[in-house]
Amino acid sequence: MKTNKLFFALLIAVLLISVAASIVAAAEPVEITYSYWGTPDEAASVQAVADRFNAEHPEIVVKVMAIPNEEYVTKLNTMATANELPDCGIMNEAGVLDFAEKGLLADVSDMYAGADSMPLDSITFKKDGKPVAYSAANEILILYYNTDMFDAAGLPYPSATEPMTWDEFVATAKKLTLDKNGKNADDPEFDAENIVQYGAVVDNWTWQLEVWALSNGGSWFNADGTEVTINSPEAIESIQKVADLYLVDKVMPYNAGLEDNGIQRSIVSGTVAMATGGTWNVGTSLPGSVKYSVAPLPVMKKEVTICTGGPQVIFSQSKHQAEAMEFIKWYTKEENSWDNLIATGIWMPILEKYYTDEALTKKWIDNPNFPKYEDYKAAVVDYAMNYAVSTSWYYTPHTNEFIEYLRSILGPVWDGTQTAEEAINGGYDYLSSILAGE
Repeated sequence: MKTNKLFFALLIAVLLISVAASIVAAAEPVEITYSYWGTPDEAASVQAVADRFNAEHPEIVVKVMAIPNEEYVTKLNTMATANELPDCGIMNEAGVLDFAEKGLLADVSDMYAGADSMPLDSITFKKDGKPVAYSAANEILILYYNTDMFDAAGLPYPSATEPMTWDEFVATAKKLTLDKNGKNADDPEFDAENIVQYGAVVDNWTWQLEVWALSNGGSWFNADGTEVTINSPEAIESIQKVADLYLVDKVMPYNAGLEDNGIQRSIVSGTVAMATGGTWNVGTSLPGSVKYSVAPLPVMKKEVTICTGGPQVIFSQSKHQAEAMEFIKWYTKEENSWDNLIATGIWMPILEKYYTDEALTKKWIDNPNFPKYEDYKAAVVDYAMNYAVSTSWYYTPHTNEFIEYLRSILGPVWDGTQTAEEAINGGYDYLSSILAGE
């Protein structure tokens, strides 16, 4: 009898120890890694955001893995080969579908299940129709203009609700292009060799050129991203029209298209009256620098703008995809980036409700960091809802290599050495081979 009592006592003790161990184990937080490109200082800022999440979610610990920007994709590819990818991280827009094609990204279709609002469809990266990433912010291309230059020329401001046709845009740019004697480009005595103020800059940083193919009734790829269509007459003509602003119309300064600095070398410099650029410039380049406002892009044939935004992804190799998804959803919430990014004009919200609910729209843009409320709402908020479409990297792989090669063959177009037709037709086969992954 004593033996039985001792046995049962020992058994109960073992069971109690086992339960206690299970409780302790269950209480241990899940550790996930978030990869980010940038300097140690930037990584410290991201870690500070992660620390906020960790404090609010004691069941999860997020650790930031900082990788230099120039090494980022190479490092991730090496880690993927070793099956050692982080749980989640930031990606370059043009690299998302490449990773998805290799099966390296998790399906995030359920990330917003039950939410009161979804991210805009135009900033949702899809593979075989399923979301594999959402942009952390929305950005569209718009037209900026210097109000003082329009006032000096006695011209009405571009409409925020009725975009100019391309011909109207060129005609207005000619009136705003001045030589050293104050004569504009419409004057027979205009001195095109001594221009002191240009009427326009259409940014020829390569990925931004896609919008003009779409506006002109063409495209760079077919609808499902399986064929290169940049050699269509409409797409070729759109590139030539941009080049002719410098070559023929004499309203735009020459630019080789090798740097992402369109607004800085135009509106910010105070030497150009109108310029196309991304909405992020409201917060990064323009505060207090010049009197300006915004309008929709001019229209070749069709009203359209393109959108983009840095994606946050969950890697399929993660053993903690649910926790990684919880962190990414939290990290991209508008309230967590409101003061430094959204309210300053650097980021636009991703959730549809900020574009359709007037109270939320006012909370977002009715502040001194933005141009006039009515202009920005019509030209940006409403336009993003009604006319914004995804850039090709949201549905097509290999766009990074495609854009880099396209940039190289367009150089002679900008200086007039080749026509757009010659450049595109000469490079078409190689552009098609890039899409095919050859």
